[in-house]
Amino acid sequence: MREDAFNGSVITKAQENTLLRAVYNRMMLGLFISGFTAYLASYSAAIQQFLFGNSYMIWILLIIELGLVFSISGGMRTMTASTASILFVLFSFLNGLTLSFIFLVYTSVSITTTFFITGLTFGATSFYGYITKTDLTSWGKYLFMGLIGIIIASVVNIFVHSTTMSWVISYIGVAVFVGLTAYDTQKIRRLGETMGAEEGSEHFGKVAIVGALALYLDFVNLFLLFLNFTGRGRN
Repeated sequence: MREDAFNGSVITKAQENTLLRAVYNRMMLGLFISGFTAYLASYSAAIQQFLFGNSYMIWILLIIELGLVFSISGGMRTMTASTASILFVLFSFLNGLTLSFIFLVYTSVSITTTFFITGLTFGATSFYGYITKTDLTSWGKYLFMGLIGIIIASVVNIFVHSTTMSWVISYIGVAVFVGLTAYDTQKIRRLGETMGAEEGSEHFGKVAIVGALALYLDFVNLFLLFLNFTGRGRN
């Protein structure tokens, strides 16, 4: 137990753990929605035709998803917790649709194996971010620069079609998102230390959703990058 330097409220370790548990629960809900949606959509010829029959449709969905990410992340002051939760569920559903292609490209066994590899890597890295005494704040700007570099390189590779560049992007991407997982976990833990919000409060709900979104994105991107290495294509 200790005194909160921001508002004088008493923060306990249990309250920190309550926030992290809420974040992980929401993240797992988002992953379940995405995975279930992707699996069902992959078995519907009509949905696949709708998604991938027109090259513009997938880009429209990606733009909508990007808008939802910015809306949730930037709406802490103006958005209610219930609205943020609804948008997160909507984002998870739409992302599940866009991810449905993996069930058409890779075998179910390799997808399952990669999911467990990702889970172990994510869990170990997130645990490190939670227990480490090292301040990871300084990592933020470098990880962000790495993320921007990956995005730019990926866009360029759409036109270049370089296998070597694709592997380099994947290796660097894994390093970046492993770092982001530890960084985001520590950031969420510190919010739990300083926010002084009770479970069930409006502020608690919003922080839990924003934290869940950050870790969800870390997990999904790690999964897709690992799939480049471990995924076995359908014959």
